[in-house]
Amino acid sequence: MAKGNAPQGGRGRGGRTPIQALLYWGTVLVIWAAIFTVAFLGFMAIGLPSISSLDKINKQPSITYLDRSGALIAVRGSQAAAAVDIDKLPDYVPLAFVAIEDRRFFTHPGFDPIGITRGLFYDVFKRKKGGNLAGGSTITQQLARNLFLSADQNIKRKVQELMIAIWLEHKYTKKQILALYLNRVYFGAGAYGIEAASQRYFNKPAKDLSIGEAAMLAGLMKAPNSYSPLSDQERAGKRALIVLNEMVDSKVITPEQRDEALRTPINVSKTLASAHAQYFVDWLDSQVRELVGPNNTEDLIVETTLDLPIQTDAERAVQTIMARDAKKGVEQAALVSVDGEGRIRAMIGGVSYADSQYNRATMAKRQTGSSFKPFVYLAAMEAGYQPSTPVVDEPYSIGDWSPQNYEKTYMGLIDLQTALEHSVNTVAARLANDVGRGKVAEVAHRLGITSSINTDPAMALGTSEVAPIEMAQAYIPFSNGGYKASAHGIIRIRTASGKVLYQYRDPSQDGGRVRVINNPPLMEMNQMMRVVMHGGTGTGAAIPGYDLAGKTGTTSDFRDAWFDGYTGGFVTVVWVGRDDNTVMKGVTGGSTPAAIWKTYMTSALKRIQVSPIPDGPPASGTLSPVAEDALQDLLGSQASAYAASQAAANDNQQQTEDGLPPMVTMQPIPNPEDKKPAAKKDDPSLDDIFSQAQKKNQ
Repeated sequence: MAKGNAPQGGRGRGGRTPIQALLYWGTVLVIWAAIFTVAFLGFMAIGLPSISSLDKINKQPSITYLDRSGALIAVRGSQAAAAVDIDKLPDYVPLAFVAIEDRRFFTHPGFDPIGITRGLFYDVFKRKKGGNLAGGSTITQQLARNLFLSADQNIKRKVQELMIAIWLEHKYTKKQILALYLNRVYFGAGAYGIEAASQRYFNKPAKDLSIGEAAMLAGLMKAPNSYSPLSDQERAGKRALIVLNEMVDSKVITPEQRDEALRTPINVSKTLASAHAQYFVDWLDSQVRELVGPNNTEDLIVETTLDLPIQTDAERAVQTIMARDAKKGVEQAALVSVDGEGRIRAMIGGVSYADSQYNRATMAKRQTGSSFKPFVYLAAMEAGYQPSTPVVDEPYSIGDWSPQNYEKTYMGLIDLQTALEHSVNTVAARLANDVGRGKVAEVAHRLGITSSINTDPAMALGTSEVAPIEMAQAYIPFSNGGYKASAHGIIRIRTASGKVLYQYRDPSQDGGRVRVINNPPLMEMNQMMRVVMHGGTGTGAAIPGYDLAGKTGTTSDFRDAWFDGYTGGFVTVVWVGRDDNTVMKGVTGGSTPAAIWKTYMTSALKRIQVSPIPDGPPASGTLSPVAEDALQDLLGSQASAYAASQAAANDNQQQTEDGLPPMVTMQPIPNPEDKKPAAKKDDPSLDDIFSQAQKKNQ
């Protein structure tokens, strides 16, 4: 039997030494690794975008807003500027980005192994579930992502980013890559590239940036919106300090230069935050995007209804009066001016856009107070009442609710014109109850209020919550001859090449203008609201030489104050209050809002084509059958007092025909608290008699 031969020389099975086996299997492993790598990279390259051109910037279309005369209001969306020559920038500008974003930029091959290792450690051991991956991206990788890739956080995008970064490092020098980065990266606020960012934030070219300004821009790279000096200067300043310290550690600047930068104030341009009509532009922005659709890729030009000179007058008036009355506890204001066709000519959504972008003109719904009363009185005029109709200001209750007058006193027998002039609450509440609170709500909606209106007993005193733009829209028919108009801010939307994408068309144009107030009620309402400004609660807003009318509004505990006024074809509504709905210190519609209205309108009326308030044909001056029946039931002194008020009304009619604003001359009203004979228990009040007469004629 043959004996087997033992391996000689340490050879293993197959005749290979251990070293040969190691080389063999190492080679096999390398080949398979190469095959796997090629296959992996090939898979990752699927969907990789073309990288043949670096000229195109991936940005959203810009929207340019023009006022009614073609003047520039604002540019929203992306803003790109001409590329800057990196050699013309101070050295500390590009090096600030290197210091904070990629300190080993000049030595790595496009990716940073140390940074990647640190990022992988974070991803494995520290990243919270659902959090973003930390990949240790270099400036070259960021450039690759900004130019060619999405911001999605996943493995495939990270690998593609690395592949493009290596290609960029092979094709371009470090200086060229840094220049591409600075001219393409997004700095927030719609600015692409360092030149656009320098102009947007500091209103200067990039070549003039200071060390502190360069640090602030470099700090934006971590999160442009979060560290924007426009939205949070304190946070932006802290981030800039971190950048300055990194610049010192990297020997970009000296500690002395850092200290000097910290002592030098950085003046951030508030162009975006305080430019004219930013509240207005915000309001239009979502409308524009909805009108043109999500697939638009062209830059847009929006022609608006705004009048920049008038807008400037409004901003100045709000700033001046709000500063004057700050001691009264007023904090915020809103203003809307609209013409007789519904075109918004000025809009203020708050005292400071930089401090708060919340648009109170369109979004804040507040109780209207007595500025709601014109809808009550119009419903009454349409039911047959007249300005001269007698009423009694006396204690009055609807169920368990009793309205109180502002002065806590009662005027006794007066007419409706006097009641509106002095904003008498008891009369308004009784009037709404008599004509029907549902009818009053219908009138308000017919004129332009779009919010829901409650019909509880207190509705006549303005307990419903309405936005200022709605009030302005609802007052338009009083100013333009009784026609409804929709408040709007866009005239036309077109592309930069001239293609018209949208043209405003009033909803009523197909069937002609819709008249929502007829005569005599229109003339009667204008007559009464003129008197409000000539001798009533709105005298603080009167401007000599103009045909003006309006109404004040003050809610309980002075939480809201309004002044809503108009001339022929031009309405302005002003609201003041506090965002937390807490009380102000005795601020009424006739004080701060009226002062803003007067200050603004004094300037604005000189800029617009002013016309008298169109009243339409004059009223007959006679009572309706319903009112006649009620008058027949009046007793003794009440009939005498009414006769005197009727004579005054006839005098006013003659004044109206002569072109003079109507005025009411009332005989002295006895104080109801003065001692007088007690009425019989079953004697009906004047309003009870009138209501009964009205029911008989229905």
